[in-house]
Amino acid sequence: MEDRILSIFIDESGTFGDCESHDDKYVVGLVFHDQKFDIKDNIKGFKDHLKMLGRENHFVHTGPLIRREHPYENDLMEDRIKLFSSLFNCSRKLPISYSYILVYKREWNDVIKLNLRISQVLGRLIADNDAFFRSYDSVIIYYDNGQTELTKVITSVFSSQLINVEVRKVKQKDYLLLQVADLACTMELLAEKLENKSFTKSELEFFKTHRDFKKNYLKWFQQKKI
Repeated sequence: MEDRILSIFIDESGTFGDCESHDDKYVVGLVFHDQKFDIKDNIKGFKDHLKMLGRENHFVHTGPLIRREHPYENDLMEDRIKLFSSLFNCSRKLPISYSYILVYKREWNDVIKLNLRISQVLGRLIADNDAFFRSYDSVIIYYDNGQTELTKVITSVFSSQLINVEVRKVKQKDYLLLQVADLACTMELLAEKLENKSFTKSELEFFKTHRDFKKNYLKWFQQKKI
């Protein structure tokens, strides 16, 4: 019998460090993929669609895409929506699941406290889904090492709670599921804003209304949450 291998793709939104009014939330997205499920056709279809949109080999970064920030500051709304929809629709068809960690930095307002809190929440996530994780013979984690502190947390917590864990430093543009992890961060940050009806002007322009976002996007994406 072949070994069962779980791939975990991780991305983050926010920064380690002091809390600022515009940077209060820190979110980590984790996308889980059982390697027995082949996604080559999904990857090819997504790349083909990006090429058709004139974005060959592009990494879709959903936060800046919605807010019309670099590198999308000169793109038309209709083109940005097409890019977002391409990744979103691809994500819905993938044999994956996801989870996330959301921390309010005003409550954990320095690097040491934030590190500890993320470690605690990640450890609890693993413990609460112990049967899921232990059903695999090995776990391979893919992260771009974009933030050194998060790399330390990932390596420490997973290695202390699971056996046969490997952490690989990779490039975002090389993995579709890292783009899905980025999307997971964005969707859960927007879900948090949805509760308070606190979308920014650019987010409302992109999704039209809070109700439209929930009906057309969030409820479908969250079906993959563990």
